[in-house]
Amino acid sequence: MAEEPESPKPALTEAPKIIIIKRKKAGHAGHHGGAWKVAYADFVTAMMALFIVLWLMSADKEVQQAVSAYFNNPSGPGKQTGTAAAGLGNAMDLPKDDMKKLAEKIQQALMTIPNFRVLKDHVEITITSDGLRIELLETDAGMFFESGRAIPTEGGAELLKRLASELGKLPNAVLIEGHTDSKPFSADGLYSNWELSTDRANSARKMMEASGLRPAQVGQVRGFADRQLRHPDTPEASSNRRISVIVQYLPPPPGAEKPAEEKPGEEKKAEPKK
Repeated sequence: MAEEPESPKPALTEAPKIIIIKRKKAGHAGHHGGAWKVAYADFVTAMMALFIVLWLMSADKEVQQAVSAYFNNPSGPGKQTGTAAAGLGNAMDLPKDDMKKLAEKIQQALMTIPNFRVLKDHVEITITSDGLRIELLETDAGMFFESGRAIPTEGGAELLKRLASELGKLPNAVLIEGHTDSKPFSADGLYSNWELSTDRANSARKMMEASGLRPAQVGQVRGFADRQLRHPDTPEASSNRRISVIVQYLPPPPGAEKPAEEKPGEEKKAEPKK
């Protein structure tokens, strides 16, 4: 038998090559460390600030004033512990040592009045034994009150309102005084410097109570006519006509111990050294 030709063997197919691509990852250690905590803390802080602002916008005026007073003087309310004024959330306790700070604060507040540069030479703030005295000195033309009348001028009304908004935050009592010069007011005597000085002081009280002072904050309204001249040598000078607003010192808290007074002839015993 003839041999059959051998059939060709099928070609061997090569297996597909598997190519593995290895890519080096860039360093992201910073993103996987503690940086996210800082970002999250900033987010939480921003949200808290937003909620506080929204709460303040919806709060009543008294709460807004209390928060504003705290940020203006954070150390003020902390001194009220044990005083009769501790219940006033937006009040500042002002002992004698703090009257200087109050004077500076009032001066800064008055400087925001648009025409204060015209008034500043006629406003004098001094610290006396009675308290902080704020005096509004008149001119010949009438700076704070219309000449011969108990009606405040536009500048005088603006200044009294600004004073009231600042003094109303304090627990201290306020006194208001009216003074005139020695010029006779009228020949008939029916309306004299006594009535004018008293009416001006009372007019200032009404305006200040309507602009920030508490009704019970004004302790006294006084009219002195020309009995307490600022310049006795020139009794008819216009600066003798003035309104004085006095912020009184706070009384000591109830039960405060007074320093023991030494009796005459009694020597203080020295403490034994340790």
